[in-house]
Amino acid sequence: MDFESTGRVWDGVYHYPHLFGGIMLTCALLGFSTSYFGIQSLPYFLPDLRIFHKKYYEKKRIRVYMDGCFDLMHYGHANALRQAKALGDELVVGVVSDEEIVANKGPPVLSMQERLTLVSGLKWVDEVIANAPYEITEEFMHRLFNEHNIDYIIHGDDPCLLPDGTDAYALAKKAGRYKQIKRTEGVSSTDIVGRILSTDKDIKVNKEFSESPCSGKSENLNDSQSTGSLAKGGHVSHFLPTSRRIVQFSNGKGPGPNARVVYIDGAFDLFHAGHVEILKSARQLGDFLLVGIYADHTVSELRGTQFPLMNLLERSLSVLACRYVDEVIIGAPWEVNKDVIATFNISLVVHGTTSESSSLLNGTSDPYAVPKNMGIFRMIESPKDITTSSVARRIIANHKIYKVFFIFLLYFS
Repeated sequence: MDFESTGRVWDGVYHYPHLFGGIMLTCALLGFSTSYFGIQSLPYFLPDLRIFHKKYYEKKRIRVYMDGCFDLMHYGHANALRQAKALGDELVVGVVSDEEIVANKGPPVLSMQERLTLVSGLKWVDEVIANAPYEITEEFMHRLFNEHNIDYIIHGDDPCLLPDGTDAYALAKKAGRYKQIKRTEGVSSTDIVGRILSTDKDIKVNKEFSESPCSGKSENLNDSQSTGSLAKGGHVSHFLPTSRRIVQFSNGKGPGPNARVVYIDGAFDLFHAGHVEILKSARQLGDFLLVGIYADHTVSELRGTQFPLMNLLERSLSVLACRYVDEVIIGAPWEVNKDVIATFNISLVVHGTTSESSSLLNGTSDPYAVPKNMGIFRMIESPKDITTSSVARRIIANHKIYKVFFIFLLYFS
């Protein structure tokens, strides 16, 4: 530390010789006057000169901005924001307004408030700007630079074109304040919509079979299998998971020796605002939030062969990206047994009041029987009544509206 401090002093002398010369002369004169006239000692008399050191060496924090619609939030969005945060110290995210989305892409599935909840719930996001424009206009760009102190505007390497074919980020690029990140391959909102529409079609086709007596369960819910890219329902994912990606999303820290570990489990399929809110509520009950994520085949057994929409590793990344989550169990058992509680030193097991209903659950054993008997189970009020099914129904309804609108345009154009 002494060597480092001395080096900084000489660095200051090199850059500001006149300033330090004046200080040395002043010190000499004041030293003589204090000894001659009996004035208070020099260190007490002079102000703390470390303020010069602090101002000189203080590094400016880089603030970066990234915007998006963030409709049907998925791990691709989360990874984009993770990359954006790595290009600066503070990440400000703009959430495009409903009106701008309608004008440029069609009606959004999620409300502005739901999208704000999802974005602000990500661990890499520091600030959120609601109702951001789809295009980086000159007026908005100056507002970013002057009011929000933004240094760079970030976007993925995929093109973002306006209806007239021009680049939405042309002005930022021209100003030299634009940086680019790599798009996350293997996932998109369009792909997820396709999975949901495919599920809706399969449900209609297989409705008669699903209601027949022969469609009973044939697998054990606690059997931890099916972690590949093909979910039980047959939804093919093009996402190629790696251990590096999981590490990038993880906190990398375990609970402290006396930490109160709270456990909550579920499918967390098609991660939505309701998931964020219940995870936030659960986290507030302890020091460390552990989330159990059911395996693909378990979700299929619980909800039907068309589910899950997102496979186990896709769902795990979405949960890991949430700022309220400390750790996940990838492929958690359906029943919370004594082994799980002892292994992870769980203090409290919680479950929300809002969850997916399914006739397939009839006759199954209570998955929370053990923590209930131990007196460590609690039901907590779900802040939102959103479910994966309700979001899927909105997508199907929007798709029908879009088809009618498209036919209308073809007929009258």
